[in-house]
Amino acid sequence: MPDATIRDVARLAQVSVATVSRALNGLDNVSDLTRTRVSDAVRELGYVPHAGARSLSLSRTNAIGVVLPDLHGEFFSELVRGLDREASRSGYLLLLSNLHRGGEQAALALSAMRGRVDGLLVMAPHLREAELSATLPSGIPAVLINTRDERGGRPALHLDNRAGVRAVVEHFAAGGRKHLVHIAGPRGNIDAEERAEAFVEAAKANGLDHVIAQGDFEEESGEAVVKDLLAKGHRFDAIFAANDNMAIGALQALNEARVDVPGKVAIAGFDDIPLARHLGLTTVSVRISELGERALARLLNALVEEDAGGDELHAPELVIRRTTDPKVAK
Repeated sequence: MPDATIRDVARLAQVSVATVSRALNGLDNVSDLTRTRVSDAVRELGYVPHAGARSLSLSRTNAIGVVLPDLHGEFFSELVRGLDREASRSGYLLLLSNLHRGGEQAALALSAMRGRVDGLLVMAPHLREAELSATLPSGIPAVLINTRDERGGRPALHLDNRAGVRAVVEHFAAGGRKHLVHIAGPRGNIDAEERAEAFVEAAKANGLDHVIAQGDFEEESGEAVVKDLLAKGHRFDAIFAANDNMAIGALQALNEARVDVPGKVAIAGFDDIPLARHLGLTTVSVRISELGERALARLLNALVEEDAGGDELHAPELVIRRTTDPKVAK
């Protein structure tokens, strides 16, 4: 409904205007059922609430909403650092929210941004396209980072996961490694799925024995996988983890078991978080903070001129360190 008002939302949700306001502002004194009804009404009407007296008199809030799958960990802190650097240069503030799950939680996280921001940056690699389309607010410019949008209708940035994984596997093959393990990220995550598929393709192309073990992007899962492999006597001479956190966990488990790295087992990760550099971890560098800067620059450009959408592919770079090459100091 064009120019829907808060009274329209209240009428459709069968609640008071004050209740709608409390729900949209994320206050605690609203039941989950009522919050869901308000969220559904907002989405159906395409309502964009005002963010207070300031946005009643100005066409801009000078704020950008950033919705990430998590706010914890070095990857996300690096991404936010890049976003904040670009935002500060352009006179914008960032409003951060996390998106652990899909469904109603995703709708609430995004609806909380309505009326408070000029545009949205959304990183939701765990959401399917239909789920994303159902939850993204209409009428607000948005740029997607590593998020499914097969139709290419929105501006988007993606990592070239396949190129990064191929570089790792070919590096292992060049070093004489023949028995590879991939510690995969969580099921349903677009990055994890692309990296696992690329690993299998590259291992087959290079004639290497390979196996996939399930992880969840957390350090503990990388450690648990390696301990299980060692306990079962599984033969392997190289590990590629789908992110640096799991690679660090795997390295810890091998160190505890007094397995020579990289003499007996080589390890590589993905992302190049700051800790990877300190530990001398070979990894695929995605220049995380630069990715954040570019994403925000593209969104700010979309605020002043129409963006035709489409995917911008970012090429990662393999950084070889001592966990795969003993001759490298770091």
